[in-house]
This record gives sequence, C-alpha cells and structure tokens, in this order.
Amino acid sequence: QVQLVESGGGLVQAGGSLRLSCAASGRTFSTYTMGWFRQAPGKEREFVAAITGAGTRTTYADSVKGRFTISRDNAKKSVYLQMNSLNPEDTAVYYCAADRDGLALPRSRVQYDYWGQGTHVTVSS
Repeated sequence: QVQLVESGGGLVQAGGSLRLSCAASGRTFSTYTMGWFRQAPGKEREFVAAITGAGTRTTYADSVKGRFTISRDNAKKSVYLQMNSLNPEDTAVYYCAADRDGLALPRSRVQYDYWGQGTHVTVSS
C-alpha cells in the first residue's frame, strides 16, 4: 500500500512558477512509476507527466512540454513537478499517482494504482 500526499499548490500570476511535491509512504517507492495528472473544473482528469522508478525516463503531455519538469528523489520518497511559464489554462487540481510497474510510462489514469488527494493550482491572468 502506498499513500501519497501532494503539496505546493497555490495562487500564482500568469508567467509565474510553482513547484509541486508529492510525498509517498511505503518501502518500495523506487519501484513505482510516478505520474502527475490534473483536473480542471468541468473537465476530465488529464495526464501531465510521468517518470520511471529509477528516474531515467520521463514523458510529458504536449500542453506542458518545455514548461514543466518532473523529477524524483527516491531517498526522500518524493516526486516533484516544477511548473514554469504558467498560464490560466493550467488552473486545476493536480494529483500525483503511483504505478506498480516502475518501468512503464503510462498516460492513462487507469494504469495507476494509487492516488493522492490533490493540490489546487490557480493561475490568474
């Protein structure tokens, strides 16, 4: 069982930056692929980024590529999402998720086994 707790959300002006963190419990964190998803009001939850268990491979949604960076620190059992050049379309609740297959980079939410409760990000224009 893995428990995930996100933090770092808040209100930021367009063009600004935020860094989200996700702290995990459990002894096998390094074996999980970690992903970030987001859900805007009235929309479905969408993929943002993912990173393999060893941190050697990443993938991003086209909408955030070049602006967002996913990283992880397995010693701290944490995954991060650095978000730069934010715009109002990035406003959403951001969730981190864990996939037991640490070698995969799934973009579908159904592939993930554990979810955090989310952190709100609001970008004002």
